[in-house]
Amino acid sequence: MATIEFKHAVGRVFFDGGMTDDGKLIRRSKNYQNIAAGVDANSLYNGLEKLASLSSLPFIGAEKVETSTVNN
Repeated sequence: MATIEFKHAVGRVFFDGGMTDDGKLIRRSKNYQNIAAGVDANSLYNGLEKLASLSSLPFIGAEKVETSTVNN
């Protein structure tokens, strides 16, 4: 039977970096390593939002990027 094993996760925060000359949004991002495997969505969002508040750029959103291996 195959299993999925958590390796690591990264929290990615997105910022509004302004607009290009042709009106497209410039999106900047910052990654935060060592996100716990079992963190709940509200805690993760609140933590990343607080980290984003340290930036001078406006906060757009956040995501969790998780890496796992599938073992047989």
